[in-house]
Amino acid sequence: MVKKVVIDRFEGNFAIVELEGRKMVTVPIEIVPEDAREGDVLVISIDMQSTKEREQRIKDLFESLKEEGGK
Repeated sequence: MVKKVVIDRFEGNFAIVELEGRKMVTVPIEIVPEDAREGDVLVISIDMQSTKEREQRIKDLFESLKEEGGK
């Protein structure tokens, strides 16, 4: 599922974005693309490939820690 938000304005280190239903929320400016401007539409989606890779890295790390603990 893809969500879209519209940048309403910037306030200090935050962007105020409008969600569907006209609800406004504050997000840290660090997660907004550097070249984004007021009125821009941001797309929020899940990167399934990166999620799977991250899950595998965590699983591998956990397994290696279990093996080290058993020695």
